[in-house]
Amino acid sequence: MNLNDLFALSLAGCAAQTALEFREHERTFAQLDENSNRLAHRFAQDGFQPGDRLAVYLANCVELVETYLAAIKLGLIFVPINVLYREREVEHILTDAEPTGIVSSGDLESCSTPAGQKLADLRLYRAEELRRLYRDCPSTPPDYAAEGNWPAALVYTSGTTGRSKGAILTHNNFAANAVNLITCWRMTAADRLLLALPLFHVHGLGNGLHTWLACGYRVRLLERFRKETIFDEFLRFRPTVFFGVPTMYERLLDAPPETAREIGGFVRLFVSGSAPLPAHRLERFRDLYGHVILERYGMSETLMNTSNPYAGERRPGTVGKPLPGISIRLADPETGNDVATEEVGEILIQGPNVFPGYWRQPEATAAAFTPEGYFRSGDLAVRSADGYYTLQGRRHELIISGGFNIYPREIEEFLMEQPGVAEAAVIGESDAARGQVPVAYVVPIVGTEIDPEVLAACCKRHLASFKTPRRFVVAKSLPRNALGKVQKHLLTE
Repeated sequence: MNLNDLFALSLAGCAAQTALEFREHERTFAQLDENSNRLAHRFAQDGFQPGDRLAVYLANCVELVETYLAAIKLGLIFVPINVLYREREVEHILTDAEPTGIVSSGDLESCSTPAGQKLADLRLYRAEELRRLYRDCPSTPPDYAAEGNWPAALVYTSGTTGRSKGAILTHNNFAANAVNLITCWRMTAADRLLLALPLFHVHGLGNGLHTWLACGYRVRLLERFRKETIFDEFLRFRPTVFFGVPTMYERLLDAPPETAREIGGFVRLFVSGSAPLPAHRLERFRDLYGHVILERYGMSETLMNTSNPYAGERRPGTVGKPLPGISIRLADPETGNDVATEEVGEILIQGPNVFPGYWRQPEATAAAFTPEGYFRSGDLAVRSADGYYTLQGRRHELIISGGFNIYPREIEEFLMEQPGVAEAAVIGESDAARGQVPVAYVVPIVGTEIDPEVLAACCKRHLASFKTPRRFVVAKSLPRNALGKVQKHLLTE
C-alpha cells in the first residue's frame, strides 16, 4: 500500500463532498482528484520520472495541495521549501535536492545552482498558471504504483546546528503517522479542521493534510495565521479540530471571554506542538475556552512520537506517552545506557514513523542511529513512573556549569511564571571558571517593564544558585522559525 491507496478512501470514497475551502473557493474530493491527475499527466509529459524531485516554494493555497497529490501519484519526491527562506537558503536546498522542476509564485530567478544555471533553467511552473497548463490533460490516474518504503517527500530540517539536511520521509512513514493520529485523536469524516499551519512544514503536511485526505473530513485552509481575523475564521467555519503552535495559542488568549466560550462550544480538540507550551498558558487557555490543549511531540525525521491521551489525563508540561507501534528509550547521552525513571536522558525512537535517513548523507545517517536501530533525537526528557514524558530541551542546549547539568526549559518555565514576563529563552555562555553559565533573554508583556535585578533575586530565592542566570537581556522579541520555535542560535546575534 502507498499513500495513493490511503487517500482513495476520501478522493473516491467521499468524491461528491466538499473537501477544501480556501478564501472564496471550494473543492470537492472529486475535483481535487481529477485536477491532481491532470497535473500529474502534465508533469509526465514534461519529462518527469518517478524518483525525480519536485520543489515547491508556496504559501498555503489550493495549488500546493494539488501539486502534492500530483507528485505522489506520479512517484515524484515532494520537496517543500519554507516561504520565509531567501536566496541563500533556497539555493542550498536546490543544490542538495537537485530537483527537476519547481512550482512557485515568487520571484526566484535570481537564485542559481552551483553549476551556474539560473533557476529559470529548471522547469519552472507558476502556481497561477497550473490550471491552464493541465486543463487538456487526462483526468484518469497516471499508471504508476509506489512501494510503501519509497520516498514521498524530502523535508529539510531547520538547520539550528549547521546547514539543513534533507530528511527522507516515505509513504509508510506518512501513512503510519496518519493512521495513528486518526485513531488516537478519534478523527472522523464528520470533523472540520481549521488549518493555519504552513504546509511546507511536517506539522501542517504530515498531521493536517494527511489525516484530512485519509479521513475525509472538511478543511478550511488559511494562507497563514492572522491574529486580526482568526476569531472570525473560527466563528464562520465552526471547526471541530484545530492544530496550532504555542505562538498561535498565545494570540488566542486575546479573545473576548464570550467569543472564547462560543468557540470552545463547537471545537472538540485543540492540539499544540512544534515547541513547548508553558504550563501556565495551558491553564489560562483552559479557564478561557473550557478545553485542555492536547500536547504532543514530533520532529521532521519522525513525524509524531508521543501524545497526551484524547480520553484521559492531559498532563500540563508533558507530551504524553508513545503512540502505538512506537518504542522510546531514554539513554545517557555519554554512555548510551538507559536512565532510571525521573532521570534525564536523550530520547531514542524506533517505529514505522522513523525516516530511513538523510538525503545523500550516509555519514550523518549512520551517526543518527544507534547500533540497535533507534533514532537519536537530540531531545532530552524525563519519564514519570506512569509513562508520561516531559521534554527538557535539546542535547546541544544542555548547560554544564561547574559540573552541574542545567536544563534551560526549567529556568524558562520559571521565568515565564513571573509578573511582566511574556517569553523567556535561556542559553549557555562561556565562562573561564565554570565552563558555562546560564544567560536569560526575556521579553516583557506589552505595556510593562522588566527589572533584571528583581528577576535575579526571585531566581535566587527559588532556584539552585548555579541555575540562576548570570545576566538577563531584555529583548523586544525572540527569533523564531515559521512554526514559532525559538532559534536560540540566533540570540547572541
